[in-house]
Formats: sequence, C-alpha cells, structure tokens
Amino acid sequence: MPGHDFEQLFHQFHQLKVAVVGDVMLDTYWWGHVDRISPEAPVPVVAVSRKEQRIGGAGNVALNARSLGAAVSMISVLGKDDDGDSLTALLQEQGIQSTYLVHSEQRITTNKIRIISRNQHMMRLDAEITADIGPEDEDRLFYAFENYVAAENPNVVILEDYNKGVLTDKLIRKVVDLCGKKGILTAVDPKRKNFFSYEGVGIFKPNLKEVKEGLNMLPETINLHVLQDMHLQLQEKLRHTISLITLSEKGVFYQKDNDAAIIPTHIRSIADVSGAGDTVIAVASLVYAATNDVRLMAEVANIAGGLVCEEVGTVAIDATKLLAECKHLLG
Repeated sequence: MPGHDFEQLFHQFHQLKVAVVGDVMLDTYWWGHVDRISPEAPVPVVAVSRKEQRIGGAGNVALNARSLGAAVSMISVLGKDDDGDSLTALLQEQGIQSTYLVHSEQRITTNKIRIISRNQHMMRLDAEITADIGPEDEDRLFYAFENYVAAENPNVVILEDYNKGVLTDKLIRKVVDLCGKKGILTAVDPKRKNFFSYEGVGIFKPNLKEVKEGLNMLPETINLHVLQDMHLQLQEKLRHTISLITLSEKGVFYQKDNDAAIIPTHIRSIADVSGAGDTVIAVASLVYAATNDVRLMAEVANIAGGLVCEEVGTVAIDATKLLAECKHLLG
C-alpha cells in the first residue's frame, strides 16, 4: 500500500465503464422566507424566492462515479412526466448516459421537495410510488440492462436500493446472474427489504445497522471478531466475495477470504453525513474494479466518505481533493 501510485489509479478511473441500477430520484429545493401566518389556517406562509433541482437517490452514486472520471450510465424507471424530463436533462448535463432509462405509464418520477426557510427545513413533500414495479416494467428494465451490457461491456455494475420499488427480487437476481456470466464486477448498497436477494454479488456494502437487522444480531460490542462473524453469516446466505460494512464514526470493515480489518476514520469536522454511503459504494467499486486490491478499496472509500461529510447537503466527491488526501494519508 505505501508507495501506491495514486496519480496512476485516478487516471485508471477514466478507463472504467460503470452502470448504476436502482432508484433514481429528483431532489427539489424551494428556498424562501416566512414573515406571516396564513389567514386560512395556522401555518406559516413561505414566500418562495428560489428553486433548485438536483439528482438524488441512486443518481448520487452515478454522480460520484462520474466525478471520478468514469463513463457512467443510469439504468432505472421514471414516470412519463415533467419530473422525469427534468431528471433526464440533469443527468445529461452531468455527462451521465440516460439512454437506458425506462419510462413507465404506471409510475411517477420520485421527487422529494424540501421547503427551506432561514436554513431550517419547514417541510418535505414526497411525490412517489414505492410499490414494486410491475412485471412489464421489470421486463423492459432488464431488456434495457441487457442491451447496455451488450453495447458497453461495463467493468462494474452498482445496484443502489432506496426501497422505491425499482429493484425487485427477480430483477436483482437476473442482473447479478447476467453479470456473473459475463465476468462483470457487481457491488450493492442494500436495503432491508431485499437484503438477501443479492446472492453471488461481488461487493456487499451495508451499514452496521442494516447488518444487525438483517442477521437479527445484537452484539454487546463491535470488534474485529464480531464483524468477521457477521461476514461469515452473510456469506452463508449470499455467497458473495467481499463484505464492506460502514461503521459510521468508527470507519469501515472489510473482509475478503481471510483478509479482514477495521479501517478507522480520519478525524474531520463533520457537517452533514447525508450521501456518504453513496460516495463510499461508488469509490469502493471503482478502486476495486481498477486494482482488485481489497485493502486499498476500503482505505480510499473510507477517506472519501469522510471528505463528503465535511460538506453541507448531499455532494459528490471532489476527485482532486480525494487524490490529495490519498497521497497525504496513504502515500
């Protein structure tokens, strides 16, 4: 690890092709000020002065991979609506390929509208359908994915589940199976609902809370031995290659075969932890796809997760900053 050529590694990211499959959504922000209460009901009146739309959900994983220089495609289901058009335009602006997005008559595009006054969240409005996509949309999405794989021959496929219904049990299994046959690395950031659907996946990246819930474990303390036991229990069910478990302020744990360690966090001023998991899965997937080095994967992803926590709101990793930190902390 010491003496690793990080310039070369970051250059390699530009040669990688990545697909992100999962729940993409629109994050909408309305900023305004409140100086009166409504005469119609005892609620504040927000005079909206500014609106902004950003890419959210699985799209944030795509943004992180893109900001490291990879060629990224977003594969998901949107509604046939204005929000879907806005989201597609935002993806294209960021250089993320939108060719393989499926537009459904049965869905609306997920849009989370946050109303903010004086840096305080007043309210959030969620426009979404969270039921599983229907069999027809499931088939269309897998067909789009097959076409993507045939056309692009990607290095890595990241499955990003936000429990919005795009990643059904059947779709997950078909995607992982196809990638297995083609020798494509798969990585997953799971949610509780389909936790054990990812059999045969390459990198399994839950957080500690999700593992405890999934395995129904209540350990007194968290140490390397306990985490290795979790990895073995997960592996019995999933037959996956690598566990990468995020431990919030305690860092990350990784295990592949008998190689296991806890990588502690580097001391930082934490401003906001939102979106850190998206950064960790994107960075880990790219580093492992480029190097096959599990320790390096965990070290760099750990640094990246810490860096984005220094920023307010959900932000993608800054490649220049990450490179400098890798050289400083790992060089």
